[in-house]
Amino acid sequence: IGIDLGVVNQIATSDGEMRKGKHFGANAQKNLARAQRHLATKQRGSNRRRRQVDEVVRLHRNIKNQRSDAAHKLSRQLVNDYDFIAIEDLKINNMVRAPKGKPDPEQPGAFLPNGASRKAELNRSIHDAGWGQFVFLLSYKAESAGRTVGGVNPRHTSQACAECHHVDAGNRVNQEEFRCLKCGHCDFADINAARNILRAGRALQASACDG
Repeated sequence: IGIDLGVVNQIATSDGEMRKGKHFGANAQKNLARAQRHLATKQRGSNRRRRQVDEVVRLHRNIKNQRSDAAHKLSRQLVNDYDFIAIEDLKINNMVRAPKGKPDPEQPGAFLPNGASRKAELNRSIHDAGWGQFVFLLSYKAESAGRTVGGVNPRHTSQACAECHHVDAGNRVNQEEFRCLKCGHCDFADINAARNILRAGRALQASACDG
């Protein structure tokens, strides 16, 4: 199977399945923000502050546990169901780096807009999706079960047509829709990408066997 990771859909598969992300952090944000506001009002060193610190820690721990549990269950299911799993070899740490500042040449000491707020929002979504933990658990469980996880180059997986293999940025109509400008093939964008990932994974597997 080929798997495309996302922030809206946790995964999309080459079999045509899409699973919505749980967004545990985003769902708990309201309660977490309220708890942190209450913490800010408590006097340092007081029992009330210590109790409120415990409450904030508890909320963060719940988010972490929920995310971990979901990753364990999904990775276990995939390893049980498939002998070969192709997935993009994403450099997640690089993806969540903050953008560099752009100095304004006309105003020394000032900076031009660099999309930092949008990037920060995307970074939060990537962290909330738990890609790194999921990939680690998937690889670990696959190795233990004698399955294979193949990491493929993510280049063009979202722009190439899974039917005719034509590559064009314009093929990706929007976040959800893929429509090939050459052959007219239409599909959900993430599923089309997952099919490309599987094709690339099979090519790597065949190359390894030939070698």
